[in-house]
Amino acid sequence: MGTRKVLRSPALPTSEPSAVTPERRLFGTDGIRGVANEPPMTPEIALKLGRAIAFVASRGKSRPCRVVIGKDTRVSCYMLETALAAGICAAGGRVMLCGPIPTPAVAHLTTSMRADAGVVISASHNPYTDNGIKLFGADGFKLPDGEEAEIERLMASPELERGGFTGADIGRAERIEDARGRYAVFCKSTFPRELTLDGIRVVVDAAHGAAYRVAPVVFSELGAEVKAIGCKPNGRNINHNVGALHPEHVVEEVRKHHAHLGVALDGDADRLILVDEQGQIVDGDAVMALCATRLLRQGRLAKNTLVATVMSNLGLERAMTAAGGLLVRTAVGDRYVVEAMRAGGYTLGGEPSGHLIFLDHASTGDGLVAALQVLAIMLQEGRPLSELASGVMERIPQVLKNVTLAAKLPLETMTHLQKSRRAAEKKLGSRGRVLVRWSGTEPKLRVMVEGEDFSQVSALVDDMIEAARRDVSEREAVD
Repeated sequence: MGTRKVLRSPALPTSEPSAVTPERRLFGTDGIRGVANEPPMTPEIALKLGRAIAFVASRGKSRPCRVVIGKDTRVSCYMLETALAAGICAAGGRVMLCGPIPTPAVAHLTTSMRADAGVVISASHNPYTDNGIKLFGADGFKLPDGEEAEIERLMASPELERGGFTGADIGRAERIEDARGRYAVFCKSTFPRELTLDGIRVVVDAAHGAAYRVAPVVFSELGAEVKAIGCKPNGRNINHNVGALHPEHVVEEVRKHHAHLGVALDGDADRLILVDEQGQIVDGDAVMALCATRLLRQGRLAKNTLVATVMSNLGLERAMTAAGGLLVRTAVGDRYVVEAMRAGGYTLGGEPSGHLIFLDHASTGDGLVAALQVLAIMLQEGRPLSELASGVMERIPQVLKNVTLAAKLPLETMTHLQKSRRAAEKKLGSRGRVLVRWSGTEPKLRVMVEGEDFSQVSALVDDMIEAARRDVSEREAVD
């Protein structure tokens, strides 16, 4: 239908969000993240952050602000939760503590409880030694870059120290005992009322993370027979050889129990990797293709458009075009997918890593909601996931390599890398893609190439990585 509409980010430099600009030194592409108890993830910084959050959330209000706080299962969450809550209370705010709960649950509870802000303490898929803080506005969406920059400015400003609250004006914290139950009810409400999971066997791996209690409950209360793994957190085992980073364990359990579906979540349960009944892994691109094409057929995909990042496979783009739909690409990061969706009036988007956003249901990526949408398609069409996913898109050979370099140079100054990239693009022509970018959360250069020939693609990636090493080596020699 009509001409294809695909928005591409430039190859070099990429349209990477301003995670390292002077205005946002603390916040990266997904909140603040680092080693727990080292800057910026110290209780001292968390205390200031709490004060700044309350300061911003209270503007224009005649009452104390209300802030929802959720966390994952890392041992350091206790430290940061206490500091954040203290900062909010010191600024006169009211804190609603939800305990270990998925990131999308905090987004949902922030809106359903009419809170002014939501805070998630989690480093998502990172090891337990790391931690992070993500912020949501009263509308349940992650704060835009500008508001994060304003919070950073306040943290370094004497404004926070003026007019301290005393006496009855000091805020208080309370625990929301039924937070998990509220979120479970919300998840189930996204599943068609006429369907049940009776007779369906589901393996769910919660990565010893935030969904360790709620995930098995959601599926079992809809009627499924659930085999739960990765549901015994001890504060140090989150993401360790489990969950979305290690779906091989779900593969094994699916085959062992002859399950219909395997669901592997990450530490904060805002993304997932699926496993079909044959034990084959189904990533975010395939799930997006499956859901988008079905919604297209039903006339329910807003503006016939799917939103994905520059990392999604070229095969997804071709599948959307063949189905009569459009693909809009964004910079890497689920928050930028959501921003593009809201700006364009779209309702479905995501990333190959499994961040899947169904904007008709949720304001952020939600692993449980995504799994339920796929289960609904399986039941409605009476077909197993292996059959549904096998022909939904033809994956183009893609090679992605990450390399840690001694210095993080601006991409436009890396002349050898630029030259190698241009040569790769010339060889691929219109039959492939090249993407080079620095990670927004780690000191790594990511080089990705797609094309028809795997050997050629792999060689081009290696050439660019070697060129990048030459750039850094020459810069070190000059310095």
